[in-house]
Amino acid sequence: MYKLSSGPVTYNLAVETLLQATQLSVEDLQDVDYQKFVQLFTLEQDDQIIGVVGIELHGDHALVRSLAVADSERGQGLGVLLLKHAEEAAHIQGIKELYLLTTTAVPFFSKLGYQVADRAMAPEAIAQSKQFAGICPSSATFMSKLLGQSIGQ
Repeated sequence: MYKLSSGPVTYNLAVETLLQATQLSVEDLQDVDYQKFVQLFTLEQDDQIIGVVGIELHGDHALVRSLAVADSERGQGLGVLLLKHAEEAAHIQGIKELYLLTTTAVPFFSKLGYQVADRAMAPEAIAQSKQFAGICPSSATFMSKLLGQSIGQ
Protein backbone atom coordinates (compact mmCIF):
# COMPACT_ATOMS: atom_id res chain seq x y z
CA MET A 1 0.00 0.00 0.00
CA TYR A 2 1.24 3.47 -0.89
CA LYS A 3 1.50 6.30 1.62
CA LEU A 4 1.62 9.88 0.32
CA SER A 5 3.03 12.45 2.74
CA SER A 6 0.25 14.71 4.00
CA GLY A 7 2.60 17.66 4.28
CA PRO A 8 6.11 18.66 3.31
CA VAL A 9 8.94 16.43 4.51
CA THR A 10 12.48 17.38 5.42
CA TYR A 11 15.17 16.76 2.84
CA ASN A 12 16.93 13.55 3.86
CA LEU A 13 19.30 10.85 2.64
CA ALA A 14 16.50 8.64 1.23
CA VAL A 15 15.19 11.54 -0.87
CA GLU A 16 18.72 12.41 -1.99
CA THR A 17 19.43 8.80 -2.97
CA LEU A 18 16.25 8.55 -5.06
CA LEU A 19 16.91 11.87 -6.82
CA GLN A 20 20.49 10.90 -7.60
CA ALA A 21 19.39 7.47 -8.87
CA THR A 22 17.12 9.23 -11.36
CA GLN A 23 19.84 11.70 -12.38
CA LEU A 24 18.16 14.74 -10.80
CA SER A 25 20.22 17.47 -9.20
CA VAL A 26 20.40 17.77 -5.43
CA GLU A 27 23.02 20.51 -5.10
CA ASP A 28 20.59 23.30 -4.17
CA LEU A 29 18.60 20.99 -1.89
CA GLN A 30 21.77 20.40 0.13
CA ASP A 31 21.85 24.16 0.89
CA VAL A 32 20.04 24.56 4.22
CA ASP A 33 19.30 28.24 3.51
CA TYR A 34 17.71 27.33 0.16
CA GLN A 35 15.61 24.49 1.60
CA LYS A 36 13.16 27.03 3.07
CA PHE A 37 11.90 27.74 -0.48
CA VAL A 38 11.30 24.07 -1.32
CA GLN A 39 8.53 21.79 -0.10
CA LEU A 40 9.09 18.09 -0.74
CA PHE A 41 6.37 15.45 -0.77
CA THR A 42 7.12 11.74 -0.73
CA LEU A 43 5.42 8.51 -1.66
CA GLU A 44 6.30 5.47 0.43
CA GLN A 45 5.70 1.76 0.18
CA ASP A 46 6.66 -0.50 3.09
CA ASP A 47 8.42 2.45 4.78
CA GLN A 48 10.65 2.99 1.73
CA ILE A 49 10.55 6.25 -0.23
CA ILE A 50 9.69 5.29 -3.81
CA GLY A 51 8.70 8.72 -5.11
CA VAL A 52 9.26 12.40 -4.48
CA VAL A 53 8.17 15.74 -5.88
CA GLY A 54 8.95 19.29 -4.85
CA ILE A 55 7.49 22.74 -5.25
CA GLU A 56 9.80 25.71 -4.96
CA LEU A 57 7.75 28.69 -3.79
CA HIS A 58 8.26 32.20 -5.15
CA GLY A 59 5.34 34.48 -4.26
CA ASP A 60 2.23 33.39 -6.14
CA HIS A 61 4.30 31.27 -8.54
CA ALA A 62 6.10 27.99 -7.93
CA LEU A 63 8.53 25.74 -9.72
CA VAL A 64 7.69 22.04 -9.85
CA ARG A 65 10.92 20.16 -9.36
CA SER A 66 12.53 16.93 -8.30
CA LEU A 67 9.74 14.66 -9.57
CA ALA A 68 11.15 11.15 -9.33
CA VAL A 69 9.80 7.62 -9.05
CA ALA A 70 12.01 4.62 -8.34
CA ASP A 71 12.78 2.63 -11.49
CA SER A 72 11.12 -0.48 -10.05
CA GLU A 73 7.83 1.41 -9.53
CA ARG A 74 7.50 3.24 -12.85
CA GLY A 75 4.57 2.76 -15.20
CA GLN A 76 1.95 2.63 -12.44
CA GLY A 77 0.78 6.25 -12.51
CA LEU A 78 2.77 7.22 -9.43
CA GLY A 79 4.37 10.23 -11.11
CA VAL A 80 0.89 11.53 -11.94
CA LEU A 81 -0.21 10.92 -8.34
CA LEU A 82 2.78 12.84 -6.99
CA LEU A 83 2.35 15.71 -9.45
CA LYS A 84 -1.37 16.10 -8.64
CA HIS A 85 -0.50 16.13 -4.94
CA ALA A 86 2.06 18.89 -5.50
CA GLU A 87 -0.41 20.88 -7.60
CA GLU A 88 -3.04 20.65 -4.86
CA ALA A 89 -0.53 21.71 -2.21
CA ALA A 90 0.47 24.70 -4.35
CA HIS A 91 -3.16 25.65 -5.01
CA ILE A 92 -4.01 25.54 -1.29
CA GLN A 93 -1.11 27.93 -0.64
CA GLY A 94 -2.41 30.45 -3.17
CA ILE A 95 -0.06 29.61 -6.03
CA LYS A 96 -1.61 30.82 -9.27
CA GLU A 97 0.78 29.31 -11.79
CA LEU A 98 3.26 26.46 -11.79
CA TYR A 99 6.40 26.28 -13.90
CA LEU A 100 8.92 23.55 -14.57
CA LEU A 101 12.01 22.71 -16.56
CA THR A 102 12.46 19.31 -18.17
CA THR A 103 14.93 17.71 -20.51
CA THR A 104 13.07 14.42 -20.97
CA ALA A 105 9.41 14.58 -19.95
CA VAL A 106 7.62 17.10 -22.18
CA PRO A 107 4.98 14.53 -23.32
CA PHE A 108 4.28 13.48 -19.72
CA PHE A 109 3.72 17.05 -18.52
CA SER A 110 1.81 18.05 -21.67
CA LYS A 111 -0.76 15.32 -20.99
CA LEU A 112 -1.30 16.86 -17.57
CA GLY A 113 -2.03 20.36 -18.80
CA TYR A 114 1.41 21.94 -18.90
CA GLN A 115 2.26 24.02 -21.94
CA VAL A 116 5.63 24.81 -23.45
CA ALA A 117 6.47 28.43 -22.69
CA ASP A 118 9.14 30.93 -23.69
CA ARG A 119 11.86 31.07 -21.03
CA ALA A 120 12.02 34.83 -21.52
CA MET A 121 8.46 35.06 -20.17
CA ALA A 122 9.32 33.46 -16.82
CA PRO A 123 8.48 35.60 -13.79
CA GLU A 124 11.61 37.22 -12.37
CA ALA A 125 11.61 35.14 -9.17
CA ILE A 126 11.39 31.90 -11.18
CA ALA A 127 14.10 33.07 -13.60
CA GLN A 128 16.39 33.80 -10.63
CA SER A 129 15.86 30.40 -9.00
CA LYS A 130 18.91 28.15 -8.87
CA GLN A 131 17.15 25.55 -11.04
CA PHE A 132 16.34 28.06 -13.78
CA ALA A 133 19.50 30.16 -13.57
CA GLY A 134 22.06 27.41 -13.69
CA ILE A 135 21.29 23.90 -12.51
CA CYS A 136 19.02 22.92 -15.40
CA PRO A 137 20.66 23.26 -18.81
CA SER A 138 19.57 26.11 -21.06
CA SER A 139 18.33 23.44 -23.47
CA ALA A 140 15.69 22.28 -20.94
CA THR A 141 12.11 22.91 -22.01
CA PHE A 142 10.29 25.51 -19.91
CA MET A 143 6.63 24.71 -19.24
CA SER A 144 3.79 26.33 -17.30
CA LYS A 145 0.32 25.58 -16.02
CA LEU A 146 -2.30 27.93 -14.61
CA LEU A 147 -3.88 26.51 -11.48
CA GLY A 148 -7.62 26.71 -11.08
CA GLN A 149 -10.55 24.46 -10.45
CA SER A 150 -9.26 21.59 -12.58
CA ILE A 151 -6.20 20.69 -10.52
CA GLY A 152 -4.31 17.76 -12.00
CA GLN A 153 -6.12 17.70 -15.32
